[in-house]
Amino acid sequence: MKLLILFLFFVLLINPSFSENIDNIFFIGKMESYNKNFTLYFKTREKAILARGENYNYITDYPQDLYIYNHKTKTDLPLISYEWFPSKAKRILTNYDFPVFPEDFAYYLLKDNNTLILVSAIKKVNKNLQFDISKKNLQAYNNKGKLDFIISSIA
Repeated sequence: MKLLILFLFFVLLINPSFSENIDNIFFIGKMESYNKNFTLYFKTREKAILARGENYNYITDYPQDLYIYNHKTKTDLPLISYEWFPSKAKRILTNYDFPVFPEDFAYYLLKDNNTLILVSAIKKVNKNLQFDISKKNLQAYNNKGKLDFIISSIA
C-alpha cells in the first residue's frame, strides 16, 4: 500500500499540472496571428463607463480596448477602442438602440491574418461585424456562409 502511494505521489509530481495544460490550449483575451507576426489582446482601462442598457443602465467597471502587438517592431497600438467603436457600431447596427462596446463581441481572426469577425456574444445584436486590421475599417459582415478560422477570443 505504501508503495502504491509513493508511486502515485511521484507520478503526480512528475506530470505537469492540469491547469498548465489548459493554459497552453486557451488564451482568454489574447489571439496570436497564424503567421506569428502579431498578437491581438485586450487591455483594460482604468476609468469606468456608464452605459444605457436594454433593461437598466449599468456601469462597465473595467472596459477593454483591443490592441495589436507587432512582434517585429515590438510595439503595441490600440486597434478597436472606446473612442470610436460605439459610435461607428451604432451607425452599422441600425436595428439596435443601445450602445455596444468592444468587449460585447467574440473576435474571430480569419486565416488571411487581416480580417476580424465580431460576433455578438453578450447583447441581442442581430448583425455580425467585420474589421479590416490593415485599413482599420469596421463594417457589417453579411456573409452567412462558413467562416475560415481557428483562432477566437472573447474579453
